[in-house]
Amino acid sequence: MKSIRTILFTLSLLLITTAGIPYGHVTASSAPASGKVYQIGTDVTFAPFEFQDASGEFVGIDMDLLAAIAEDQNFRYEIKPMGFNAAVQALEANQVDGVIAGMSITEERKQKFDFSDPYFQSGVVMAIRENDDSIQGYEDLRGKRVAVKTGTEGYSFAESIADEHGFTIVPFDDSDQMYNDVRTGNSVACFDDYPVLAYGVQQNNGLQIVTDMEAGGEYGFAVGKDRNQELLEMFNTGLTNLRASGKYQEIIDVYLGENASVGPANQSRWELIVESSPRSCRDLVRPLCIHSFPWSLPLSSG
Repeated sequence: MKSIRTILFTLSLLLITTAGIPYGHVTASSAPASGKVYQIGTDVTFAPFEFQDASGEFVGIDMDLLAAIAEDQNFRYEIKPMGFNAAVQALEANQVDGVIAGMSITEERKQKFDFSDPYFQSGVVMAIRENDDSIQGYEDLRGKRVAVKTGTEGYSFAESIADEHGFTIVPFDDSDQMYNDVRTGNSVACFDDYPVLAYGVQQNNGLQIVTDMEAGGEYGFAVGKDRNQELLEMFNTGLTNLRASGKYQEIIDVYLGENASVGPANQSRWELIVESSPRSCRDLVRPLCIHSFPWSLPLSSG
């Protein structure tokens, strides 16, 4: 039994260290003169901005916008789904050229990164279990546990009102884990970016939104400070062109319009990490996904 646990632990470490390896193929219509392929970090799952659909492809507002901008500006890139925190750290360490992951533009982040023009206006809302009527506002949170995802506006907002309303913040690195903590009753509520929570409710994630949207920030594409300025310029120019042509709104409507129908695949966190790993690792460990283990991996994510 000890040897089995050792093997599983080793495989876990292998997956964690390789989860940032490029997923999928190089995306672009044709190569620019330099032939450079930009490495773009993103979250593993942050629907509707990035997630895997039923066919295993990474899609979402961020993914579709980046693809359309790359086509408009004629540059090539590879997506590296590695979790939000890991992607931001990789950008800071110059291990990726850019990050697009529903990343809020903040003054603190501007000290380390250069941001594109904003491509999405966000906000924060609170959600509870869909069959719960005991929590209707912030005043009902006193003495309770509230789930939040690290690195998000929801986390920052929860921190700003936690003392006033007397609740305990329970941090998670992954949206699905955060939502599940509320669904199972371990936490009574969660705070998250409005488009993400609204999309999840639309996809029947077992939650309901009970507050009005608090004013939030704007999402931007990030590059390292004073690095890859040509990529930032191409992103801004492409974004302007997409807005002018109507393509931008078409992409938004696919995921947030009245007839939006694209949803994430029903995958566990373990399965998402496996699918983001090299083929050799996926073939080796995919059979483990059919089992349930009495342990979890402390993974960083959006």
